[in-house]
Amino acid sequence: MLDKKILCKMIDHTALKPQATEADIRKLCAEAAECGFASVCVNTGYLPLCRKLLKEERDTGVKCCVVIGFPLGACATEVKVFEAMYAVREGADELDMVINVGALKERQDEDVAYDIRAVREACKGKVLKVIIETGLLTDEEKARATRIAALAGADFVKTCTGFAVGAATPEDIALMRRTLNELEELGLTRHVNLKASGGIRTYEAACALVEAGADRLGASAGCAIVS
Repeated sequence: MLDKKILCKMIDHTALKPQATEADIRKLCAEAAECGFASVCVNTGYLPLCRKLLKEERDTGVKCCVVIGFPLGACATEVKVFEAMYAVREGADELDMVINVGALKERQDEDVAYDIRAVREACKGKVLKVIIETGLLTDEEKARATRIAALAGADFVKTCTGFAVGAATPEDIALMRRTLNELEELGLTRHVNLKASGGIRTYEAACALVEAGADRLGASAGCAIVS
């Protein structure tokens, strides 16, 4: 089992529901600073507030993470690029984008890769996490999406938005890690990290995902997980 201080450094503390209020975001940031989480993950509309609370009023060491093309991933690439550019301008440290799942299922792999590369170009110097929405995919599609994301320049490949069916599982993380290891062994990519997100609510579940190969965890229940 992981030391809880180490686990805290692996958690993106999230508030992404449409009914999230300013009070919710202020609480999120306060909790993240107190627990020492890796980041807070919010919709772009709340990025300026998070930047103010976590960086400007005092340097908490907690990063600002935002979602791009969230939660469906089906908007035009240009829209994702514009949102990514806004996020960078407003001080985001990390960006979690959603792939076009329909295009992946139709085996339009180059279109999926183009979408990711365009956002990658728009957020140079920032951490890019690519959400493949594992709950909607077959194992073949999970592996293919992981390869596409890694080859297109993702820093992390991420399991789920939490808004579709399914949740992060150790089995999916293990499959994705094997896929990434194969690419790295062939010299096709540098080391790419994994983020498990979706349905993580307990310390035991978090530890199982880390043991399977996750480097980061996305959870709205971060405080409950480490308490």
